[in-house]
Amino acid sequence: MGAGSPQGRDPVEWRKARDRAVARSRRSNRSRRRSGGGRRSSRGGGYGALLALAALLFGGYAYLQHKGDLTTGSPTGGGGGTHGATADPGASGASGGSPAAGGTAFVFATGSTSEPAIYTFIDSARSSLDMTMYELSDTTAVSELVARKKAGVDVRVVLDQAEKTTNQSAFDTLRSAGVGVVWSSATFQYTHQKTITVDDRESLILTGNLTSKYYSETRDYGDFDSDATDVKAVVAVFDADYTHSSISPGDGDDLLWSPTTSRSRVLSVINGARKTLDVEGEEFSDTGVVNAIVAKAKAGVAVRVCVESPSQYASEIRKVVAAGGKVTGYSSEKGLYIHAKAVIADAGLSDQTVELGSMNYTSASLSRNRELGIVLRDAADVSLIEKRFGADFAGGSAQS
Repeated sequence: MGAGSPQGRDPVEWRKARDRAVARSRRSNRSRRRSGGGRRSSRGGGYGALLALAALLFGGYAYLQHKGDLTTGSPTGGGGGTHGATADPGASGASGGSPAAGGTAFVFATGSTSEPAIYTFIDSARSSLDMTMYELSDTTAVSELVARKKAGVDVRVVLDQAEKTTNQSAFDTLRSAGVGVVWSSATFQYTHQKTITVDDRESLILTGNLTSKYYSETRDYGDFDSDATDVKAVVAVFDADYTHSSISPGDGDDLLWSPTTSRSRVLSVINGARKTLDVEGEEFSDTGVVNAIVAKAKAGVAVRVCVESPSQYASEIRKVVAAGGKVTGYSSEKGLYIHAKAVIADAGLSDQTVELGSMNYTSASLSRNRELGIVLRDAADVSLIEKRFGADFAGGSAQS
């Protein structure tokens, strides 16, 4: 679940063990800072000043054409907005790099305690903002939500009721500011979803929580989804979950939900792999998912799996390796924590597909939680996630 949230493990003891391991390896965090603001123009007149102004205007126009207007949220690129899409193709622990060309997926920036792409997206809300978040302790994100409320935006937040210890401070701050904030329904074992929707026009679907103390060394992904059918479905589920009403979630064009369709759609991506199959996850214990991956390896598909805390999944890993797959793993003391949840099938081929979202590959996550994921097929999105996976896989310890 969250970076430090158990499924099928003792919650208190597992969290304590995780925190001790992270504490041993935590590098000094760079102070939180917000991007923005330009250089001051030099005073004076003349031809040189005019040329400098023209260059500045042209550069700004070219940037917005490439990346999309982050303030208004207008998309420029295939398939949807590209708000702050941050590539992270380099080595573990490196800061996020340049925007992903054309795609809507991004990799959480590591080596930092802030996520400017997410803050920018929150800032883009003009009329409404809905957030469902398993863990919310990032004070910058909380401040941005309060600022949106003060700007007249209708801000509503659902926080997981099982994580009150983590979420109580944010809950209290938001409520004091007049934000509509509620605890999640006890209908679900956990409300583990991590989603932000602005102005009923675009949803940010994340694998990671808004917990800044884990940003610096945690692998996570996100996707900005402006597909109107998807967003409509996300809004409908939020409205129901906010009022603790029952609903059968709609999958829109690209979505998968727990506890309804996530298992079948994850299995569909796995079963559809013809040449290659890459799986990255914090947790790896669901029998159906493991068996499907094993079947692909036995059928000759090149299978690679990258997991966190591999000793927790020794039997599952042995099955994959025995079938011909390759597995690498990380433990927290190595500095990188694999919190991402992604399946990549046939990267580089015409039917390439990525599934990513909040759901871990465990029975509880797929069957008893509120979770949301998305299936991506855009070449730029698949390439971005595949490159990051490849580096993570290569940096892990081989398992047998």
